[in-house]
Amino acid sequence: MYTARPTFSAIALRLSCLCTLLPVLAIVLGAQIACAQNKVLHTDPLNLTPEVREAHVLFYNLDYDNALSRFEAIERAHPQNPMATNYVLFTIIFRELYHQDLLDTTYYAHDSFLTSKRNVDVPKATRDRIEQLTDHAIDLADQQLKTNPNDANAYFARGYARGMHAAFITLVDHSFISAAHQGLSSRSDSEDALRIDPDYADAKMAVGIQQFAVASLPRFLRIMLGVTGVTGSKEKGLNLLRDCAAHGIVNPVECRTALSLFLRHDGRYPEALAVERGLAQEYPHDYLFRLEEANLTKDKGDGPGAIATYQRILQDAQNPGYFIDARLQMTYFGLADTLRGQNRTAEAAQNYLNAAAQPKCSDWLKRRAQLNAGQMFDLLHQRDKAIQQYKEAASGGGDQSQVDLARKYLKTPYKGI
Repeated sequence: MYTARPTFSAIALRLSCLCTLLPVLAIVLGAQIACAQNKVLHTDPLNLTPEVREAHVLFYNLDYDNALSRFEAIERAHPQNPMATNYVLFTIIFRELYHQDLLDTTYYAHDSFLTSKRNVDVPKATRDRIEQLTDHAIDLADQQLKTNPNDANAYFARGYARGMHAAFITLVDHSFISAAHQGLSSRSDSEDALRIDPDYADAKMAVGIQQFAVASLPRFLRIMLGVTGVTGSKEKGLNLLRDCAAHGIVNPVECRTALSLFLRHDGRYPEALAVERGLAQEYPHDYLFRLEEANLTKDKGDGPGAIATYQRILQDAQNPGYFIDARLQMTYFGLADTLRGQNRTAEAAQNYLNAAAQPKCSDWLKRRAQLNAGQMFDLLHQRDKAIQQYKEAASGGGDQSQVDLARKYLKTPYKGI
């Protein structure tokens, strides 16, 4: 079949049309490129780099040492960026809290930790470095704000450093007044970031935590804070955390963790458990997310389900490399508490002993486990074994309230509640 070949005039016409369209195409493509270049990221570009994302994955699998080495390399490459310093600060703080058995949220789900007499012995070198990193991150952010008072990234970075330090001194030192000042400063910085960029989702974490925390205070304290303009709402706080969890770049995982804790604090177990199961599925090798799933199942009132979940953690821990530095004392203690609630007293006693026997168990948790083991032996009418455990629990260190109870039960056997 014959196909007509395009004539010279037809080719010329097509070329003419193409040349006419090229400027239009250039304008469209140029506009798209400019739009991409000017797109508001709602975060510091550093937070989107593969190096930072990879270090975060290590962190969320509790590989703190390797995460720290990555973040330190990032800090060396970006010495003027406060977020690079913040990542080192963040990792060192949470590694120390983990080593001190302070990341089991059972400790914070109720208000009893506020009156705890626990003494936390943080090595001086670690404490000094945390203070130095906090000051350095704040100084770098201050310098950026002097250059540009509308730098949302600088406000967020400064608030992040203050918030991390506030968490550290709250959990380690019980310095509630100082921590409250820093927490409010962190909230103020985050509100400034949101004033400049309302879509800066990560900044909603500090505001959300403060909203919930203030609303949870006794009424007279809320009134006193209200006079200064500081208000709180639990639902607003939870919604801010949900928004940060859905859209944040830096701290969506931390927002989900805080959200789960606050929901647990208010007895909203199904929603808290759904949040925690999502984290455990996303990071199955994160020992803490798995532990929290078991704790929430226990608190929800599903004793058999909690026991099965604790036991799965212990089974997975037998597989080399499945967890990194799993602090199994927290699992044994949670399992023992659950068995106790199911009136499986002998098994509870054994698991309290297992918790105390773990080689990296903090002195504080060891004394608690020994005290509880003694109580179980008293209920089993094994007074000699109970006395042995009470003597261990009363031997000093840990939490003074545990020591006082142990001495009480050395004189009078525990009879249950």
